Amino acid sequence: MQKTTESAQDPRARLREYVSRQGLKFTRQRELIADVFFRSEGHLSVEELLEEVRKDDAQVSLATVYRTMKLLTECGLANPRQFGDGFTRYEPADKDDEHHDHLICRDCGKIIEFYNADIERIQEQIAKQHGFAVIDHKMELYASCSRTNCPDRPKRS
Repeated sequence: MQKTTESAQDPRARLREYVSRQGLKFTRQRELIADVFFRSEGHLSVEELLEEVRKDDAQVSLATVYRTMKLLTECGLANPRQFGDGFTRYEPADKDDEHHDHLICRDCGKIIEFYNADIERIQEQIAKQHGFAVIDHKMELYASCSRTNCPDRPKRS
């Protein structure tokens, strides 16, 4: 038996359905932005996404990218993240509720996604000890990466 629920749909179909329910048009530019977003790796700012999109269509505006990312966020396909650098970055929403946390280099901005079952278990234990039930959480660890060629790594004397 094939699933027909919205969560089983591919992201483009889900976005198309959401845009239609909002009374908007699913334009070629919106489709291009979504395609570039979903095939990109990492955590993109709107400006970085625009740069990638313009490789295929130089006419796409920054406002169109902002509006499309707002739609992707509203329909649950994108998660906005803020890592303390003044930019909102977007990542595709976790598939099948796969949770992950982030490790962020304060020097070069490199972002690593990770999952650690022990950390998740300890968080649950701490919440339970204090009479809480975890509904959602995010963990962001800020550090300096160990890359010796990190372009922004402070020089140690």
